[in-house]
Formats: sequence, C-alpha cells, structure tokens
Amino acid sequence: MAVNAKKVAVYVLVVFVSYVIITDPEKAADYVLIGFQGISDAARALGDFATWVADGGK
Repeated sequence: MAVNAKKVAVYVLVVFVSYVIITDPEKAADYVLIGFQGISDAARALGDFATWVADGGK
C-alpha cells in the first residue's frame, strides 16, 4: 500500500512541476533559484558549524 502511495505522490509532483514549467517558465526559474539558494545557505551553515567544532567550539 505504501509503495502505491509513493508512486502516486511522485506522479502528482511530476505533473505539478510540468504544469508550472509549461504555464510560467519565469516563475519556475525563480523556484529553482530559490532552491539552489537554500542549498547554498545550508552548505555554508554546515561549513561554519564544522569550522566552529574544529576550533574547539569557541
């Protein structure tokens, strides 16, 4: 049952993403930019944390 729910969720997500890309490509590009910015911020925060830990937590 869970496998079927997962397949349906993936299918709905693919249809939604396709719809957004087709109807408004500029907004879709903004969403991608926001996603990559979030990933970049998260990586920077993890790097800062690792540096803080390596410095002894000072």
